[in-house]
Amino acid sequence: MKTVFVSVVAAMAISSLPMVASAQEKSTDPLRFVLVPKVVHPWFDKVNDGAKAAAEMLTTTTGRKVTVEYRAPQKADVVEQNDIIARSIATRPDGIFVDLLDEKGNRAVLEEAEEQGIPVTVFDSVAPEGMNLTSIGNDFCEQATIASTRLVELMGGKGEVAIMMGVPTAPNHAIRAKCHEQTFAKYPDIKLVATGIDNDSIETAQKQAAAIMQAHPNLKGWVASDAAGPIGIGQAIKEAGKVGKVFEVGLDDLPDLLALIKEGVVDSSSSTKPEMQGYWAVIATWQKAMGMPTPKFIDTGIAVITKESLAK
Repeated sequence: MKTVFVSVVAAMAISSLPMVASAQEKSTDPLRFVLVPKVVHPWFDKVNDGAKAAAEMLTTTTGRKVTVEYRAPQKADVVEQNDIIARSIATRPDGIFVDLLDEKGNRAVLEEAEEQGIPVTVFDSVAPEGMNLTSIGNDFCEQATIASTRLVELMGGKGEVAIMMGVPTAPNHAIRAKCHEQTFAKYPDIKLVATGIDNDSIETAQKQAAAIMQAHPNLKGWVASDAAGPIGIGQAIKEAGKVGKVFEVGLDDLPDLLALIKEGVVDSSSSTKPEMQGYWAVIATWQKAMGMPTPKFIDTGIAVITKESLAK
């Protein structure tokens, strides 16, 4: 879905919503939202692009300036992420949207934001149990199942496989890994021999994948649970001279992964839509800031990317 189409749909939705007569809504003061991702990462740059597009649309549509501040942890560390969220709360923004590193570990600071009257939305994640937060994303289990099922088909239904996790405590990564395992368990001739942890780092994924393939020379297939993993795996497959011998079905749509698909190193990808997640995170957070009700979940869908689809 192109941004221009999303803009039209969102603008129509905004114009049809019942107006709330509040002092905040009548104000012409700028609205400032804070975007807190898991870590500095090119996937989140795409989320930020979508968020900025939504902010521009709201500014044009409502006549009230809307801005987004991007505050990313340097590493995938829940303490660092919570510190960023806490410091953001202290600046009294009009809303915060977060990709959770740890559902339980993030909970207290999210509750603090709500107690301070600051609207909170989560994206690319699931809300902590019992918290009434809108979440933006896709069906993470379905996304993983698409990838792992395709891998099994590529392997002819038999052989050794491995899974690369991102951040083990991250809800979306954990859900995907579990659903990869559940898919492989359905096939008696598929054997899961290893699980790597890359903490959303391409370099770490490459090193983990290289070590796993050395330890398991008969390994035939790879899937991942994060956006960094499939790029590092693909690099390791190339360096080991195993292109065409070890199959990989990736995740997401970062440029480096698309290049690996075009080269034939990676078969395909089951992709989220990061720009759309950023876009609708802004829309949902804006609605909360205006005192309007928001849906429990906004599904931005899954795209299957292949060499053939990239050639179109």
